[in-house]
Formats: sequence, structure tokens, C-alpha cells
Amino acid sequence: MIDLYTWGTPNGRKISIMLEALRLPYQVHPVNIMEGDQFSPEFQTISPNNQIPAIIDEEGINGEPISLAESGAILIYLAEKTGEFLPDDPTERLTCLQWVMWQMGNFGPMLGQAHHFNRFAKEDVPYAKQRYQEVAKRLWNTLNRQLDGRDFIVGDDLTIADFAIYPWAMRYEWQAIELDEFPHVRDWMQRMGHIEFVQHGMQVP
Repeated sequence: MIDLYTWGTPNGRKISIMLEALRLPYQVHPVNIMEGDQFSPEFQTISPNNQIPAIIDEEGINGEPISLAESGAILIYLAEKTGEFLPDDPTERLTCLQWVMWQMGNFGPMLGQAHHFNRFAKEDVPYAKQRYQEVAKRLWNTLNRQLDGRDFIVGDDLTIADFAIYPWAMRYEWQAIELDEFPHVRDWMQRMGHIEFVQHGMQVP
């Protein structure tokens, strides 16, 4: 049994999609980040940076329990644990990890800033809104080029790169993105949205 500490955010949904895809038994522990649950001393022992998601796997490395935070690290851990959704071919594996890192370092943080200034800032900051909307469009263009001629991020098969990127793309309205401007991403999102385990994972918690 894997304990999943999460909330209804793109980063949290990466892991619930992965767990659903792997058909692994897991128990959900909601961490209400709107009420500050992530700053509890108990949660900090699992997630040193006080962020969701985090997991505890009772059957971790060498059969010993392991706790792990940071969504990218969790995706890689689960892929390596099960041998699924991370390519065996060394070049394709590196390509997959490249796009996971792209999401972790760019597509997530920059779109998160767009979310903040478009929806949650206590005062209107036109400069910040314009800046992060422009950055969002640049990143969506990058993703659109990668998906040109491909069914999924790396190629013909689903990988953890798709699981990492999809929940962030699904917040496109928060980023002032018009999907029709990025047809390859739009079509990929439709393909992803028809997968049953993706649908289930997007509903957690």
C-alpha cells in the first residue's frame, strides 16, 4: 500500500494519474493547502519543503518503507519500481526525463505564476500578468512543436512525461491560452482525456 499525500493541484494529479495507470493500491490523505495543512510538523517530516504531493511506500527499496516528496522524483521512483512508463531505450529514456525536467523547471513554475497573477493576486499587476502570459505562450509553443507528428510527448507510447505535463495543460484557461492556437497540444489533450486511468487520476482527491 502506498500512502499519497495530495491536493487537487496539477502537481498532485501527476501522481494520482501514475498510480491509477500502474494499478497500484494506494490510500489518499488530503492535505488542504488552502488551510495550511502542508505546514504541519507531521507533514514536514514527509515533505521537507512543505509541498504536495508526497508518498510513503511501505514496500520501497529493498522492501523497506520510503517517504518521498517532489512530484518529478516520485514519478521516476514509481516508474523505476515497476518498470513502466519510462522507456528502456537509453536515448528515449533521456528524452523522457528531459521533458519531465522541462515540466518541473519551466511548464509548472512559470504557468503557476500565470495562475497566481491571473486569479489569486490581491491586487491587479498588469506587468506581471502580461509577462507570465507571454511566457506561457512561449512554453505552449515549445510543447506544440514537440507534439507535431507524435501521439505522445516522447513518441508512440505514454510515459511519465505525459503524466507530468497533462495536468498543467488542463489549467489552460487560468493561463489565458486559446487551445486552437496550439492544435498539436489540443489533440494530445483530447487523447489523454479519453484514457480511463487519466480520468480517474484527475479526480483525486
